[in-house]
Amino acid sequence: MTAVDVEGSGTPVDPWVLSTPPGTSQFESYRDPQAAPPALVVRVGTTELRYHLRCIDDLHQMLVARRDWMPLGNADEQKPAKPDTVEAWGRSADNPVGGWYGLKKGLRGRFGNYVPPVLEALGLAELEHNSRNNRIRAR
Repeated sequence: MTAVDVEGSGTPVDPWVLSTPPGTSQFESYRDPQAAPPALVVRVGTTELRYHLRCIDDLHQMLVARRDWMPLGNADEQKPAKPDTVEAWGRSADNPVGGWYGLKKGLRGRFGNYVPPVLEALGLAELEHNSRNNRIRAR
């Protein structure tokens, strides 16, 4: 079940076609449970980012426990993440994987940009779509 109208089924042969929270760019994403470790794959043009597949459930559980909106705080790996954002949580030693959810060194950032639209597509979260400073909360 999806909360928004999403093209694709989230598989390698039929990836989801999603938009970044501000709606300025499209990207494809799919689950790859056969990867080692299992991954959520994001393709942006010719660039491929990979995050631990468990990030979907882990982020949703954290948002449920939070019970409120959380800023996304999108940032590249080389830049610091703003505190108390999805991006900062996706890098924190306090999250369930004990650090980065991103799997490819140099491309581990942008967690706050690409994972929240997946949660929205799955009906797990509500996501703002403003030009800046978007937030997410659990459904």
